[in-house]
Amino acid sequence: MAGILFIISAPSGSGKSTIVNELRKQVTGIDFSISYTTRAPRGSEEDGREYHFCNRADFERMIAEGAFLEHAEVFGNLYGTARHSLEDARKQGHDLLLDIDVQGAAQVRQKMPEAVSVFVMPPNPKVLRTRLRNRSRAEGQVNEAELYRRLSEASKEIENYTGYTYILVNDILDRAVAQLEAIVRAERYYRNSEPIAVRSRRVLEVAAACRQSNSQERLKPVLEAFGIGPDSNQQQFNFEEDPDED
Repeated sequence: MAGILFIISAPSGSGKSTIVNELRKQVTGIDFSISYTTRAPRGSEEDGREYHFCNRADFERMIAEGAFLEHAEVFGNLYGTARHSLEDARKQGHDLLLDIDVQGAAQVRQKMPEAVSVFVMPPNPKVLRTRLRNRSRAEGQVNEAELYRRLSEASKEIENYTGYTYILVNDILDRAVAQLEAIVRAERYYRNSEPIAVRSRRVLEVAAACRQSNSQERLKPVLEAFGIGPDSNQQQFNFEEDPDED
């Protein structure tokens, strides 16, 4: 079986990591590439589990050696995917899932246009703000300047959704996980003729509904909420707290 490369991207706080973790519990034969980063660990993160943490000098040395399939700077920190991740997965006959930002995804799609790309969106700015604040609280600190910066960056990242094959709107976690699972199984069916038994028709229907070309009605209110698209006139969305929000 030829390994399929899956790319998943999302603005910070969209719930992407949770979706990926749930997928990996339900689908076998898919490896997860652990990225390298120069940022410091957060909360309970461990080296070699969430990321390979390294200093900038070591990261730049790896760049010079051509060790990365892609790399990018995000919020002042460097992130990269090691080339050997894809090679190792394919030796095992496994698919590989890359959790990377829009810059890295663009690099990978250019080098490997056959990759399957998935973009995860939060349903609206209020939900995104709440998720970011809750995550910051869980990590023991809420930096309002950092929170505002990530919110400001979210709409810029979402504008890149047109470069992705599939779009997920993470308003209900279980549904988003089921949709990502359907995408993986559908792509295996089409590319490798992997059977999906009696569920085949439903799985293929769910995956097809998530294709960008079939998602415009679903995406319209999300894009408008973030001030993106012709109907929104590129209005700036509101970052201010709602009166009833803690």
